[in-house]
Amino acid sequence: MSELITADLVDLDLSADTKEAAARSLAERMVAAGRVTDLEGFLADVAAREAQMPTGLDGGIGIPHCRSAHVTEPTLAFGRSAAGIDFGAADGPADLVFLIAAPTGGDADHLSILSTLARHLMDAEFTGALRSADDPQRAAALVRGDEPEAGAETVEPAAGTAEPEAPAAETPAAEAPQTTGAPAAEPTAAPEPEAASTFKIVAVTSCPTGIAHTYMAAESLTKAGEEAGVELVVETQGSAGFTRLDPALIAAADGVIFAHDVEVRDRERFAGKPVVDVGVKAGINRPAELIAEVREKAARGEVGAPAAHGDAPMDRDGEQGDGYATRLRKWLMTGVSYMVPFVAAGGLLMALAFAIGGYTINKAPSVAEHFVWTETSSWAALLFQIGNVAFTFLVPVLAGFIAYGMADRPGLVPGFVGGSIALTINAGFLGGLIAGLLAGAVVMAIQRVRVPAPLRGIMPVVVIPLVSSAVVGFLMFLVIGKPIAALQKALTDWLSGLTGANAIILGVILGLMMCFDLGGPLNKVAYAFAVGGLANPNEGSLKVMAAVMAAGMVPPLAMALATTVRGKLFTKAEQENGKAAWVLGASFITEGAIPFAAGDPLRVIPSAMAGGAVTGALSMAFGCTLRAPHGGIFVVPLIGQPLLYLVAIAAGVAVSTALVVVLKGMRKTGTEAAVPAAEDEPLATAEAKREPVAA
Repeated sequence: MSELITADLVDLDLSADTKEAAARSLAERMVAAGRVTDLEGFLADVAAREAQMPTGLDGGIGIPHCRSAHVTEPTLAFGRSAAGIDFGAADGPADLVFLIAAPTGGDADHLSILSTLARHLMDAEFTGALRSADDPQRAAALVRGDEPEAGAETVEPAAGTAEPEAPAAETPAAEAPQTTGAPAAEPTAAPEPEAASTFKIVAVTSCPTGIAHTYMAAESLTKAGEEAGVELVVETQGSAGFTRLDPALIAAADGVIFAHDVEVRDRERFAGKPVVDVGVKAGINRPAELIAEVREKAARGEVGAPAAHGDAPMDRDGEQGDGYATRLRKWLMTGVSYMVPFVAAGGLLMALAFAIGGYTINKAPSVAEHFVWTETSSWAALLFQIGNVAFTFLVPVLAGFIAYGMADRPGLVPGFVGGSIALTINAGFLGGLIAGLLAGAVVMAIQRVRVPAPLRGIMPVVVIPLVSSAVVGFLMFLVIGKPIAALQKALTDWLSGLTGANAIILGVILGLMMCFDLGGPLNKVAYAFAVGGLANPNEGSLKVMAAVMAAGMVPPLAMALATTVRGKLFTKAEQENGKAAWVLGASFITEGAIPFAAGDPLRVIPSAMAGGAVTGALSMAFGCTLRAPHGGIFVVPLIGQPLLYLVAIAAGVAVSTALVVVLKGMRKTGTEAAVPAAEDEPLATAEAKREPVAA
């Protein structure tokens, strides 16, 4: 492995007067060292990253950086300017400039070194040593950690961060990840009184390239946590991947800090906690303020909203220790979550077209050739044809993002290619599922092959897309495509022929699945089955979608109604949650019932399942149809048999409400008989116990 920085990549007398000139001067050294193949292309990538957010940091530091296909291996060039160069920092120009170059898909070892350097830039002793270095060789050694200054640490990973390169299996539970502040107790030991009162924070940091700001924010927050006397642990979502925080740490946390400029992956893990959500630079420049803010929110009892039913399980690859079935479900749901917006847009547009132009609008000529501005039918045809185009993306997007969930960005190209082939051979939704899994598996296999360092830069942009697309295409066209297409046709024909008792039984099963775990695996399987049917819409698949959405609305609406009619049976926290559950249920967010199920699962879940089964059965019996995968009551005008659809939902809500009221009433009667003089005490105790769970 080549050295990250050498003396040839150090300029202690950087004469540039602008950030562009500084980047060019240092990049020329990278070109001369054979680390960059195209100077102008690389500088264009640096400028594009700079345009997203200035890379100047307080303390006289500039860190222009990017990931680029023109970089052969991760590289760092360092320049020291006597006059200072403006990189957009609030406190003035930078005298220490670090140009960080990482190849697209660069190896994790080098990227972890870069991330460690980024954290050490927050260390005043480290930057002071660089300012006093008298020759390039010594400066390069300092950056590499070969020659630490007296009193300064070598470049080691900072405590309090979840390191992406450290396998969870090799880290003892008591040490992974480490926390700052008071020392963590052993998992099996009873907590000390002092530890119990220590405020606990979990944080996530990320930036567009995941190289520098991500880790500097983590280091800054960690140090501020130590000074504030809180336990703070950071998950760094960087270029080298990331290791998810232990769920036990998240559950025990009193607050959450997001310092990020890109989407926080698996954000729903932190639902129900006080959250401070800021840009990554705020995590670097004012960590103490963020810690104080999250403590204030916790004191006021502010919590984040529960994750929505339609939220994407963003990039949810399998966690360390997950079984194969769990990882498979997460990969499939990643694809479905990215497909849903296409289904929603296409389905709603087509439903509007049918409502405006009638059910023959699908036979209208192309609006590109015939469009009359004053004719309603032309506008209806336009809506239908736009929606139809959106639908053509369903299977490729499904396959592409299943592969993405498995193998990250290198899986996108073969996944999309495989999904498009599935459409070509009429393999449909099932073909997309198989193509996505194939593409992800092929890319993962290629990534395990060790390649020479000079070829690493072209692997993600040339070799992996080329080889994986060819392999997936061969398998889909010549090996498994036709059997999958035959299976897809059989499934479509079965859905088309659903009538009478068979349809009602399917409605009952889907209703039970939607309400059993309220947004969990079974709920997602039923939802994915319904959304998949929209890829090849027919009367049967549209009925399934309608039944699934109706059943999913029942649990939160029933809990909301129950807290309204018999509020005394519920804690104060549940009564407040009941108010929100009206909106959540009406919006088809089944998770709105989770706080109730968490506090009393044996009464709430069976009640919800009974109501969901009634609604699913009635929706199928009434022949209600739905082209949109989401929307709740807001898409009722676009539903086939809308009045009967509302009747089905109302019936299910009534059944669930009646059952949960009766079951809770029986419990309360038994409690009163046992302790007649303490009528309110059990309820208060239950409230104290349930509130953390509901949150």
